[in-house]
Amino acid sequence: MRSSNPVFSRRGFSRGTGYAGFNAPPQAGGPAANPYAGANPYATEAPQHAPQYTPQTRPMTMDDVVVRTGLTLGTVIVGATAGWLFLTGQLAFAIGAGLAATVLGFIQSFKRKPVPALILGYAALEGVFLGALSGFINDLPKMNGAPMQAVLGTMAVFVAMLVAYKTRIVRVTARFTRFVMIAALGFVLLSLVNLLFMVFGGGDGLGFRSGGLGIVFGIVGVVLGALFLAMDFKQVEDGVAYGAPREESWLAAFGLTTTLVWIYWEMLRLISILRD
Repeated sequence: MRSSNPVFSRRGFSRGTGYAGFNAPPQAGGPAANPYAGANPYATEAPQHAPQYTPQTRPMTMDDVVVRTGLTLGTVIVGATAGWLFLTGQLAFAIGAGLAATVLGFIQSFKRKPVPALILGYAALEGVFLGALSGFINDLPKMNGAPMQAVLGTMAVFVAMLVAYKTRIVRVTARFTRFVMIAALGFVLLSLVNLLFMVFGGGDGLGFRSGGLGIVFGIVGVVLGALFLAMDFKQVEDGVAYGAPREESWLAAFGLTTTLVWIYWEMLRLISILRD
């Protein structure tokens, strides 16, 4: 599994890497059908007459994912509280924390195995960044309470997508995954182009973050985050069903955390535009 942040690539599950894949047919009310016709994609075939190896780690469970996701999100909340209380007026430090979090996130995304220290470090720094910027926005005219609205909106999106996924209203297939990745890539590229125009041209750049176009762009960002949540849920479900190693629960937590951070940030931008 890999992070759900749209900036990051996903290695997902594939037979070559020993992971269950997104290429599995869509679910029909239960976990994805095993694309390997009953073979455990996590199992390795021992050579004939070779001694049997007993794995030293048990398979990942849903409880593992819940505990590690709670720990990672808790770290984000602690960092956000510190950022809100101590760095609201010091945006340079907040931006530095955000850049450091991005670096740690990219390092973890390109590693084949999870590194809990990297994941928790990312969560702490991302929390500081979000907390400081949220406090700054909250102090602006007409913006009081906007961060709390963004938190409630993020929770609502999470619950709605979880229900939609569990009831199979949303089905994660290979086509679904390709569509979301292409849409997310286009979204990120447009955001970067808009940022460049803002930096070198001044003003609102291409207008993707203000006015009517900004509202539409913000809604698209939130919807993309919701779709990435569905992909995260699929990865967790497949990991548990196919007996992924217990350590993979850290990657599941990392993916869910980066997606929720994405949704919160897009929700906060959207609320800010609507209030302005």
